[in-house]
Amino acid sequence: MQFGIIGSGSWATAIAKILTDNGNTIHWWIRNEEMIGLMQKRKHNPQYLSSVYFNPQQLVLSNDLAQVVASSNILVIAVPSAYAESVLESLPEDAFKGKKIVSAIKGILPNINVLLNDYLSNKFKFPLSDYFTLLGPCHAEEVAGEKLSYLTFSGIQEATVFDIARHFETEYINTVVNQDVIGVQYAAVLKNIYALGAGIAHGLDYGDNFLSVYIANSANEMSQFFKSLPANSNPSNKEINYTASVYLGDLLVTCYSLYSRNRTFGNMIGKGYSVKAAHLELSMVAEGYNASKCIFETNKILQAEIPIAETIYQILWKQLPAAEGFKKIEGYLF
Repeated sequence: MQFGIIGSGSWATAIAKILTDNGNTIHWWIRNEEMIGLMQKRKHNPQYLSSVYFNPQQLVLSNDLAQVVASSNILVIAVPSAYAESVLESLPEDAFKGKKIVSAIKGILPNINVLLNDYLSNKFKFPLSDYFTLLGPCHAEEVAGEKLSYLTFSGIQEATVFDIARHFETEYINTVVNQDVIGVQYAAVLKNIYALGAGIAHGLDYGDNFLSVYIANSANEMSQFFKSLPANSNPSNKEINYTASVYLGDLLVTCYSLYSRNRTFGNMIGKGYSVKAAHLELSMVAEGYNASKCIFETNKILQAEIPIAETIYQILWKQLPAAEGFKKIEGYLF
């Protein structure tokens, strides 16, 4: 298999480390030509996870997206959801024909409010059968430190999912497989919203006791959202365990971990930063910000009971004071 990676942030760099540590040569699309030169010279990504060094013989670096796509059988898309459209829009409709796509995107495409698989289907006629997801619970920083982590791969073709997953298994990465390719994507979207809320709570000086109740209720709210999805969202028709690591585990680590940019962003909001100031201070994309609006709009159709997520949306997008919003959230918890 020839792997291609689209993206050059911390998560893309972590994925590149996993694949190369497992002996794979990768084609890696990086937008900035100057950065490519630095990586070739220094053998690491100077902007993200700079402690990770690569064997240059395993890297084919290029800022020509079409060339990376053409050279790869399996493409891992690992750009922030807000940039996915602008990155892919220049490709012709048949660019992905015969390819497998693995989404490492943890969000909804905010400009059109759809998951990546829907965008690929609409623009490139790309079939869901060739679409897979790569999700956590897993922080890029812990991959860099080779701390044991678990990756969940999802897709409706179970045999192919196992085949892709085995290329990511290392001494520090264990892989898990499921077939809930739509549900796991919404889980990644929702957990970022709740983690942002956990950060707000911390910034407002709520303690661990409150946070444990908040997270338990957030997990319950997530399950209510999943149950509201259309029946065809689970093509395998298998019963889904929403306490599994890709659902509950990823929610927990994103809410608690100091590596979580969503928690960090929320903490700033709780301490009184404006959304704009928090964005500038963080200097990285907190997926939960756009996700809160996307889920709010999506839920106008689904009508799930998700008052915590909707209150976080009100805080971030409708200027509801954080302290007032969390007083409301206190009333939703049990």
